[in-house]
Amino acid sequence: MLNNLEKYDIVLGSNSPRRRELLNDMGVKFRVEAIKGIDESYPASLPVEDIPVYLARIKADGHPLAPNELLITADTVVVLDETVLGKPEGEADAHRMLRAFSGRAHRVISGVCVTTKDRRESFADTSIVRFADLTDDEIDYYIQHYRPLDKAGAYGIQEWIGNIGIQGINGDFYNVMGLPTRKLYQLLKTF
Repeated sequence: MLNNLEKYDIVLGSNSPRRRELLNDMGVKFRVEAIKGIDESYPASLPVEDIPVYLARIKADGHPLAPNELLITADTVVVLDETVLGKPEGEADAHRMLRAFSGRAHRVISGVCVTTKDRRESFADTSIVRFADLTDDEIDYYIQHYRPLDKAGAYGIQEWIGNIGIQGINGDFYNVMGLPTRKLYQLLKTF
C-alpha cells in the first residue's frame, strides 16, 4: 500500500518513539530528522483546537526540503477544561495532572503537517478520553514504574494506566498516542 510514496524520500520530523512506531506500523519507509531548538510557543489568543496544527507547521518550517522529500511533522496537546496540559515538570506535576483526569473526560488533539516542495497539507484530529476514578496509589505506581514525564498530560494510553484507567475513548486511539494514523493514511494516498 501507499506505493505512490515510492517517489519520495520520507522524513519524519519527530523524535517521538510512539510516532516512529506508528508510522512504521503503517508500512511507511522513512528516516527520522528532528530539528532541535524549535520554539514551540504559540499565540495566547490561538484557540486550543488550532494549537497542534500551528505547532506542526512551525516544525515543518524548520526543515529545508530537497525536491524529492516528503516531510511529516506532528504535535499533540492534551486539553482539560480548555487548559492545555504539556509535559509534567516533575513527579508532583504528573500526579496533579492524573488526579485532575480521574473520573473525568478530556480532549487529546493532534495536528499533522505533510509537506513537499510543491504542496503542504495539514489537519487536526480530536479524541475524547474518559478516565475511571484513580486512587493515589494507582497514580503513584504508574509514575514510579512508567516515568511518564516525557508525555503531554503525563500518561501514555498504551501503558499500564491505559489498561487499568481508561473507561472509554471517543475517536482514534492512535491519535491519543500522538499520530492519527487513519487520517494520515488517507492524506498520504493523495501525494
